[in-house]
Amino acid sequence: MKKIQILGSGCAKCVKAAEVIQEVADSCGVQVIIVKESSPELILKYGVMTTPAVVVDSQMVHSGSVPDKKVIEQWIK
Repeated sequence: MKKIQILGSGCAKCVKAAEVIQEVADSCGVQVIIVKESSPELILKYGVMTTPAVVVDSQMVHSGSVPDKKVIEQWIK
């Protein structure tokens, strides 16, 4: 099971990123744990300059926009 963290303030893009990731995981039949993180310390730890940022299993893979569904598929498989 993959742990996916959405780093951001909880803005509309952050919420949408979480929804899209869950949607892709469900359509691929992959179980994921999605955690929304708004801690400034955690965001700085990953060096995030623009949100939302996506961290998959402790590795930052995306920041600055809602990720594309095809890219998400690559992360979760």
